Amino acid sequence: MTRRTVRGLVPVLLAAAALTGCSSDADAGGDAKAGKSAAPAAKTAAEGSSVGGPGSGCELPVTFGLAEDWKPAAVVPADPDSELGALFTQGPVDLVCEIDAKPAGHIGFLRVWRGKSKDASPRATLEGFVKAEENTSEVTYTQFTAGGQAATEVTYTFRSPIMDGPRLTHAFALATPEGPVVVHLGGLDSDEHEEMLPAYELAKTSVRVG
Repeated sequence: MTRRTVRGLVPVLLAAAALTGCSSDADAGGDAKAGKSAAPAAKTAAEGSSVGGPGSGCELPVTFGLAEDWKPAAVVPADPDSELGALFTQGPVDLVCEIDAKPAGHIGFLRVWRGKSKDASPRATLEGFVKAEENTSEVTYTQFTAGGQAATEVTYTFRSPIMDGPRLTHAFALATPEGPVVVHLGGLDSDEHEEMLPAYELAKTSVRVG
C-alpha cells in the first residue's frame, strides 16, 4: 500500500524537483486504444546536440537528437526496496537518464527508462509502463518506424490528485539488443508539456539503436 502511494506521487515529486533545480490498458476507468494518436501534430525542434553515445551525459543503447540547451544527466537509482526506489522504477523499466528542459526555459524533462527483458516488444513495454501509472485515461497506442525498425508510441491523459487539471502525456518505446528503451515526456502542466513537444518529436524522429 505504501509503495502504491509513492508511485501515485511520482509525477508530482519529479515536477517539484524540476522547480527546485526535477497501459496495455489504463486503470479500470481508462480507455486503451490502438491506432493514430489523438494528439495534434507537433513541430520538431532543431537539433542542438545528441545523447546516448560516450561522453554525452547518458550512455544508452540508443542515440537521439536533443533540442538546444536541453541537458542530459545519468540517474543513479535509489535502493529499489526503499520508498524512494519507487521513483526510479515504473512497471518493467528503470529510470536511467533525465534530460532537463530548464536551461531551455521550460519546467520538465525527457526521461529515458530501460528494461531488462530482451524479448519484450515495444508495445508490451509501454503497456506495462502505463499500467504502473495511476490516474490515467484515454490511452492510445500508435506504431511507427524509428531508424528502420518498429517502434510504438503511447499518449494518455494523466490526472494528478494534487495538481489542477489533466495533462496529456507522450512516450515511445523501441527494442534494442540490451532490452527495451522508453523515452517519456512529462512537464509541470499541460502548457509546459505542449511547449516541450517539439523536443520530444526530435527525439522520436531521430532515435537510432546503437
